[in-house]
Amino acid sequence: MAWDGDGNLIGEGDCEVQFRQCFDNVEHILKAVGGRFEDMVSLTIFFLNPDDLPAIQKVRAEKLAPELAPASILIQVPGLVTPELLVELAPIAVIPFDRYHEPSW
Repeated sequence: MAWDGDGNLIGEGDCEVQFRQCFDNVEHILKAVGGRFEDMVSLTIFFLNPDDLPAIQKVRAEKLAPELAPASILIQVPGLVTPELLVELAPIAVIPFDRYHEPSW
């Protein structure tokens, strides 16, 4: 979700900013256990407004190389956990055993 480390929303009213924050959060979590974006095997994107699809596609293309991008699905939903959220990521990653380590925050 588009929250910072203190639970504050980043990018209120701006789907592109929120989506970038989602990716930043995923990257932070992956790095903490030895992973990287290339380890994602599946990515589900929940979004509210179809008008935000160009911004979602833009950020996804910037963050994920096409030859390494995971299987993805976009799901339009009527709402997310808080009304201010416009987009949410649900990734699944498989980190090779030789790179995995306990989280280092």
